[in-house]
Amino acid sequence: AIATAKIRSGMADCIVAGGVEVMSGMPFGGWKLVPNADVAKNNPEWYWGMGLTAEAVAKEYKVSREDQDEFSFKSHQKAIAAIKNGHLKDGLIPITIKETYLDENLKQKTREFIVDTDEGPRADTAIDKLANLKPVFAAGGSVTAGNSSQTSDGAAFVLVVSEKMLKKLNVQPIARLVSYGVAGVPPRIMGIGPIEAIPLALKKAGMKQQDLDLIELNEAFASQSLAVIRTLDLDQDKVNVNGGAIALGHPLGCTGSKLSVQLFNELKRREKKFGMVTMCVGTGQGAAGIFEIM
Repeated sequence: AIATAKIRSGMADCIVAGGVEVMSGMPFGGWKLVPNADVAKNNPEWYWGMGLTAEAVAKEYKVSREDQDEFSFKSHQKAIAAIKNGHLKDGLIPITIKETYLDENLKQKTREFIVDTDEGPRADTAIDKLANLKPVFAAGGSVTAGNSSQTSDGAAFVLVVSEKMLKKLNVQPIARLVSYGVAGVPPRIMGIGPIEAIPLALKKAGMKQQDLDLIELNEAFASQSLAVIRTLDLDQDKVNVNGGAIALGHPLGCTGSKLSVQLFNELKRREKKFGMVTMCVGTGQGAAGIFEIM
């Protein structure tokens, strides 16, 4: 959206948009100071932990633990099926990893292996296993490690160009951004952000939900995903058809581009035209973008 806005304003003709996230190296809370002591003192609600916001959404929107676990189970099932059927391959770039290790004689050796498949989806996930997990954010709560998105590493990028640059390069575009909407919501229930952002994007595009062929809704937590789906009455047969972040991961800085690429590839595979990417944002925001396959 930012890249598109800059291009439409004439500030640029070609922008690489995306991000890299290494959540496995991210420091956790505990004794560490929050980023801004003044904000923490005067507006403590801005620093609600994400897990607690998911608990708040579950309570306020009456999303049961059983429904959260079932949603998570289906996310893994869809992701595993997508991997087996090769539906995600076009959006992945195989990476060769070099690893140094000591053999049985304590001699240093190097070996290579290729990472070409998302590591998150679990074929052995089952409802009873998810039901046995304990809540991790609130005593007596319903949000667990199993019905939350994962701590994931990842990178994703898209190339956004103007019509002028498109003609100069003489290339066929994959998709165009039709419209986007951004909305603010209370930080305590930040997960409902798409509830406010989706109608904005649809209105700007002059479209209705029924006009959308597919929707990529970022699964930060099962509770907020279900709250969004139920409140807006989204067609679940169109939402996250290849699984979502609960199975595939949610590398924060690259999620927008990652979901966009997944949407483009699946729309093309199904020979469909319109799709939406939407997500919640920590501290109280929602974003949604509508794309048209060219």
